[in-house]
Amino acid sequence: MNDKSRVFAPRILEGRTALVTGGGSGIGLGIAGCLGAAGARVAIASRSMERLESAAETLRGAGIDTLPLEANVREPDSIRNAVLATADGFGSVDILVNNAAGNFYAPSESLSPNGWRAVVETDLYGTFFSSQAVFPLMRDAGYGRIVSISMTLHYRGWPQMAHACAAKAGIDALTRTLALEWAEHGITVNAVAPGPIPTEGVRKAFTPPNDEAPDLFAVERATEEFARRAIPLGRMGDPEDIGNMVTYLVSPAADWVTGAIFVVDGGGSLKGA
Repeated sequence: MNDKSRVFAPRILEGRTALVTGGGSGIGLGIAGCLGAAGARVAIASRSMERLESAAETLRGAGIDTLPLEANVREPDSIRNAVLATADGFGSVDILVNNAAGNFYAPSESLSPNGWRAVVETDLYGTFFSSQAVFPLMRDAGYGRIVSISMTLHYRGWPQMAHACAAKAGIDALTRTLALEWAEHGITVNAVAPGPIPTEGVRKAFTPPNDEAPDLFAVERATEEFARRAIPLGRMGDPEDIGNMVTYLVSPAADWVTGAIFVVDGGGSLKGA
């Protein structure tokens, strides 16, 4: 978390509760920090309780009321239980951020059925199951804000990413469809498509295959060179860049915004592959 997580009025989300899937690290943790800095109570869900406890300690250290919840978005009962636990712990679930995702590079000709399923089920099925789980609470409250994390690679295609590109394209379509279906209940549904954020997953992309002890300085230099050449604004993003867009979309400033996918990538998608 950095100073960019505090650009909004500190109480703009006061009284609201957010559930962030995949909130134990990376972009999810950055989103949770931004929402908490804006006054929301934050539940973070992930399959790793150890990672969640560490993230919760970080958020609580920043003064954010935090609830860590072990959950698997690929299993409807598991995410439904996390939603109910959030409501029990904080009194409501006003905001859902569908951030949980899986990804890895694999040539399409050798991508295994299990590898395909793992990514599509986590990214696309998980987004649907989580949204479906919060719907009854948001419908009954007459209010809800759902933001799903997409990506930009499927807008032009990306080698060795067939599973992730297909899943994220599905998230875009799902976002627009749920926005139409659920608007009458006071629920907005939007998505954010990040460019490259130097999380653990992105760093792996710059690490040579089968390199068990990569030169981390070389990896950092590679990501910096990539940013200089490929991103018009000249830098990689960070989790708070995405967290601030999410905060905007769930704030009163975006009350008339639904069914939209916001690209946040420093202009990278404008330059082509």
